[in-house]
Order: sequence, then structure tokens, then C-alpha cells
Amino acid sequence: PQLQGWLLGSAIALNLMALVYYKYLAAILGFAGIVVADPVLPLGISFFTFTQIGYLLDCRAGSARPVGLLGYSLFVTIFPHLIAGPILSHREMTPQFADPATYRPNGANLATGLAFLAIGLLKKCLLADPIGAVVAPGFAAAANLETVAAWQVACSYSLQLYFDFSGYSDMAIGLALMFNLKFPTNFNSPYKARSVIDYWQRWHMSLTRYLNTYLYNPIALAVLRRRAAQGKKTDRAAQARPGGFAAMIALPLFATMALAGTWHGAGAQFLAFGLLHAVYLTVNHAWRIARPRVGLPPAACLALTYLSVLVGAVFFRAASLGNAADLLAGMAGLHGSSLDLPADPVVLARTGLTVAWLAGLYTIVWLLPNSQSIVARMMRPSGRPAPRLSWALGLGAALAIALLSIGGTGEFLYFQF
Repeated sequence: PQLQGWLLGSAIALNLMALVYYKYLAAILGFAGIVVADPVLPLGISFFTFTQIGYLLDCRAGSARPVGLLGYSLFVTIFPHLIAGPILSHREMTPQFADPATYRPNGANLATGLAFLAIGLLKKCLLADPIGAVVAPGFAAAANLETVAAWQVACSYSLQLYFDFSGYSDMAIGLALMFNLKFPTNFNSPYKARSVIDYWQRWHMSLTRYLNTYLYNPIALAVLRRRAAQGKKTDRAAQARPGGFAAMIALPLFATMALAGTWHGAGAQFLAFGLLHAVYLTVNHAWRIARPRVGLPPAACLALTYLSVLVGAVFFRAASLGNAADLLAGMAGLHGSSLDLPADPVVLARTGLTVAWLAGLYTIVWLLPNSQSIVARMMRPSGRPAPRLSWALGLGAALAIALLSIGGTGEFLYFQF
């Protein structure tokens, strides 16, 4: 057991060293006054590193079975998930790799996968990429933005991130399904969430599952065992007291979300993003435990959750803490709040189109069904696609429009992670 522990620690350390070298070394040396160029980031390093660490921990726990070098390599490097996830679990994937049916052509899976691919491409090319023209210059000039412009930039980025990641998640599921592989759902209308807890159960769902399994739960279990060894209570009543709440809920949350933030990048703004969401989740859990008699209306819960997520997204996108503070100050009206309409008719028309475009995107986010619901309507009760001319023409047109829209310099936002 001791040797196994050393081997496990060494293997995890090697994975983390590769991650530190490519993502954090330049920033660490920068604090010491040493300026070095960032190394070229290998494709999907964060995702296959986390996948490997999870597999190592499961092997140590005895819940992973040996799959051989070829099977392991296929599990870690299967291409649809590398750029932006999902973070795969061997429990879901290795049985599929071992199933002979996976390697036989399947028309139903091909058709369903193409549907997800078409929807994802539309989200990425037609909805996410055009907003980038507003976001990048907006954050660059954050110190000079008045209230309306600052809110426009923040809202535009939250929608760009939403449709970019949602589109990629759909494409990953679709591409995998075309190869007869079923990936876990990674995105489930997170802006419809009515609490931050619910939000993290809908956004990057595989990352939430991973952090819960390999970080939050072990920390929480260690705290519970320590309290039990000290003769302290660990029941619900103890969690409702300040000391018990801080130890059993807040501490694991802050540790988990700090890692979640720094996993996305080396800047202090990413740590601030993680800690801010730790505060949100802690308050949410405190509210859940207190269970006040007077609750908020559903619309108010949704609006408050989205506003909280929007503020967090500013830190997530900002180049630095100062950049995030500048944009938030603009949103608060500290850079001026003139509501005068532009005198130039061209600028006025462009502003009107931008507002209408954002309103249309919010309509899609909050009122229309998500990808899973749309594809489910194409299915028979047996789970196989129902051949309908209308669906075939609609998806064919969607795929054609998406393919024709590919171009320019748009990139997947999660590529950098």
C-alpha cells in the first residue's frame, strides 16, 4: 500500500508538472521578475490531464479495471472531447470501447449525431462568433466605458461564452455519436438556473462532477471524520451552526472553487472568479439550510442567479483584476451614465441592431428549447430517429448554413483551458 501511494503521488505529480509548465510557469516566473515566453499550449492539455488523474485515483480505489495501452490511449485521447470537454469517466467509456457494436455502422446514431453537430455549428458560427466583435474591444477599453456600453460588453460576453461552449458541447456529443459513442451531457440550459447551485449542475457538468468526486467529497469526508474523532456532531443541526457550517460546507466549497478557478488560468482574475463563485455557493447553501418562509418568485431567482453569474463572467474574461474592476465600475455608473442617443444615424442604427441582437439571443436562451429537447422531438419512443421530411430539410438547411458560416478568426473560448 505504501508503494502504491508513492506511485500514485508520483504519477499525479507528473501530470500536474506538465500542466504547470504549459499553463502557469510563465506567470510564476513573472512574479519573480523573470520574463519568459509562454510555451505553445498542447491541444486539450487540461482535459486529458484531468482525465488521467481521475483514472489514476480510480485505479487506486479499485474501481477501474485494466484496459491495456491501446484502450487507455483511446479513452484519454478520443478527439471530440479534447478541446473543451466533457471530462470523460472510464466507467462510461471503457464499456463502450469493449462493445463490438461500437465498431459497426449505425444509421440511427449517425443521423442523431449529425443533428447535434448541425445545431452546435449554428450556435458557434451564427450566434457566438459575431458577438466577439463587441467583446474584445469592449474589454480593452473597459476603463472608458459608460454604464450602457459596459453592460452591453458584459452581457455580450456572457452570451458569447454561453453559445460558444453550448455549441461545442453539442458538436462533441454529435461527433462522438457518429462514431457510436455516447458522451455525457455537459451543458443543460444553465442560464435557466434559479440558484447558483443549480447553475453549476447545468454548466460544464462533467467538470462539476469531477470536482465533486475527486476534491469536494474527499475534503468534506475528511472534515466529517475529523469532527467525529473530536466528538463533534456532523448532522444537519450541526451544519446549521456557524462553526459546523464553516467547516463542513464553506471550507470544502472554497477549496474546490479555488481550484476550479485556477484550473482555467494562471491570472489572479481566475482565482477571483473561483472564489466569487465559492461565496455564491456558500450563501446559496446557507439560504437552503435556513429555509426562510418568504421565498423569492421564480423570475427573481432566475434574474439574481444570472446577475451573479454575469459578474463572475467579467472576471473570467478580463485580462487582469484591474481590467475586471474597470468594467464593473462602468456597469455601476462610475464612468458616467449618459443615456443620450447617438446623433449620428449610422451609429444609432448600429446601436439599435446590437440591442435587438442581444434581445434575440436572450429569447433563445430563456424561451426556446435546448438542443437535447429539440433532438428528442425527432425521436420515436424507442429512441430511434423518426424519418420526417420536415426534419431532414430543416437540419440539412441548418448544416449548410453553419458550414457556409465557418471562417474568419473565431476560436473556441475553452481552447485556452
